[in-house]
Amino acid sequence: MTVTKPYSERALLLTLAGIQFSHVLDFMIMMPLGPMLMRELGITTHEFGLLVASYSFSAALSGLLGATFVDRFERKRLLLLMFVLFGLSTLACGLAPGYAALIVARGLAGAFGGVLGALVQTVIGDVIPFARRAKASGIVSAAFSFSTVAGVPLSLWLASYFQWRAPFIFIVVLVAIFIVIGWRVLPELHHHLSKEKQSHPFAALFAVLRDGNHLRAMTFSAMIIFSGFTVIPYITVYAVNNILISQHDIAYIYLVGGAATLVTARFIGHWADLRGKVKIYRLVAFASMVPLLAVTQIQSASLGLWLVCTTLFFVLISGRFIPAMAIIASAAQPKLRGTFMSLNATMQSLAMGLAATLSGFIITQQSNGQIAGYQNVGYVAIAANLLAIWYVSRIEMHDAHPNLPDVAPK
Repeated sequence: MTVTKPYSERALLLTLAGIQFSHVLDFMIMMPLGPMLMRELGITTHEFGLLVASYSFSAALSGLLGATFVDRFERKRLLLLMFVLFGLSTLACGLAPGYAALIVARGLAGAFGGVLGALVQTVIGDVIPFARRAKASGIVSAAFSFSTVAGVPLSLWLASYFQWRAPFIFIVVLVAIFIVIGWRVLPELHHHLSKEKQSHPFAALFAVLRDGNHLRAMTFSAMIIFSGFTVIPYITVYAVNNILISQHDIAYIYLVGGAATLVTARFIGHWADLRGKVKIYRLVAFASMVPLLAVTQIQSASLGLWLVCTTLFFVLISGRFIPAMAIIASAAQPKLRGTFMSLNATMQSLAMGLAATLSGFIITQQSNGQIAGYQNVGYVAIAANLLAIWYVSRIEMHDAHPNLPDVAPK
């Protein structure tokens, strides 16, 4: 591997986690802002679903386009360029005068955010050895936990004291800070560049798509995403309108859930490296069905009981991704990892958009404000989760040592 200067692995991972934090928070904040946006913009559950899906569908398209060029440029410069453009798009979200402008701005943010997520995972796959990759993914995945424990509650506080635009301005400030840090900390990575790849813009894309193992890994990735995002976008709307949790208390859901995942993410990553990524993925995915059913089936609950259910949901639904992303990144041929991860991001974003859109049509908002049909969404999520648990055994990991417990059973 060609790295132009020495780097600290810990500093690298923390910087990537900061970049991940910024664009994860940008995506996540739409869900807890749901009741506020529906009220202030005068939109329905279907329109809110499209607002969430616009980010995902745009990210899917950009991931597909990114697959044609992501392995043709040096990693650091491309990552930071996408981050700058993402920051400008998020600023447009904060300045949007209405629903139409907001949905366009969300699409632009998704276009650059989708490529960012793929590039972050690509750098991990390029730099971190397989034996430590799940732990490294756990550190970067802690960005999700930190965004829930700190980013979302702070953003909701800003929204309640100012207006719904304030969280997007906050994210723009974070982007500016991490651009400076990233320029100083991230190493330049050139090892993937070759004259062969520069000869045809679609050569790497076709090479990835010709590999059956790549296609299986991307299908598996889409299943995991779909099983979570049928439920996730409407948790806050359901909590406020059906469980009767106050909008003020929504921040506690993310504060407690994020704090728990901040602890468990690194443990799950270490456990997966030690015991086998496929085995631990299956254990966590099976366990995740309990809170998944709970948050979609419970009709009434105290704040304390709801916090227990949502915290377990955060821990286990997000916990599946830690061993899963190590499996997926390791399914790629190393020289094609950037293109593969970009296409994988496309599949994930497409799955998010389809899941949010499907849920928006399954559920309806009644005249009294309550959400109907959320239970059916839970059944769809369970089916997709079970399918992914079965399907993971079909994926081969190229850089797993045959004597380690990380090789998927046949």
